[in-house]
Amino acid sequence: MIVVTTWEIPGMRVKSTLGLVRGNTVRARNVGRDIMALLRNLAGGEIREYTKMAAEAREQSIDRMIEEAEALGADAIIMVRFQTVEMMKGTAEMLCYGTAVTLEPIEA
Repeated sequence: MIVVTTWEIPGMRVKSTLGLVRGNTVRARNVGRDIMALLRNLAGGEIREYTKMAAEAREQSIDRMIEEAEALGADAIIMVRFQTVEMMKGTAEMLCYGTAVTLEPIEA
């Protein structure tokens, strides 16, 4: 599955547009991470526990979006975007979305 943030893929043409696909996950902070984050915040620098949690949420959102596109028979997802929103204190949703398409090569 080709996944890109652009509206075109070099050497390929969009044969058909299958529609919007998306994947999301909602994550909550936990006490262990919060304690480590607080200590790191006092010392300054990257809060690795939250960086890891955000990266895992992005990957899970991408995987779910790809599953949805594959179910439609897509070859690629174009114009991929991410969005996050705080659902309630201590929880956030990570949303990944794009347009599922089928492709064909551009003849030279």
